[in-house]
Amino acid sequence: MRRLRDARGSVSVEFAAVLPLVAVSLLLVAQIGLLVSEQLAVQHAAREAAREAAVWNDDGRARDAALRAGNLDPARTTILITPTHRDVGTPVRVEVRYTPVEMPVVGRFMPSSTTLHATVEMRTERAPPDAG
Repeated sequence: MRRLRDARGSVSVEFAAVLPLVAVSLLLVAQIGLLVSEQLAVQHAAREAAREAAVWNDDGRARDAALRAGNLDPARTTILITPTHRDVGTPVRVEVRYTPVEMPVVGRFMPSSTTLHATVEMRTERAPPDAG
């Protein structure tokens, strides 16, 4: 009977020793999942902006589409659309760069200047709005 009571106490001590490691591991996995989700949002924003730029040939409209599609914070987002003047059939390239929110656990393993980015290229389908 005494050995059972001693074993029960050692299980409690082992649980208390392992619990912080398990909790930090779960938090790390959750934060990596959030980071991957933000990368997917940036990719989607770039794709939507490229589509908008290709169809409407309007950079302002493309920027708005990127921010709306990715639900991105404009203060942490840079959108580059090149070239600025496009004829029909010319490729338009959209690059979206986004600085993610600093994460407490994952942030220790990433450089402070981490930027998520995506680039998409599509062919222009319309003449510029001022051409016509």
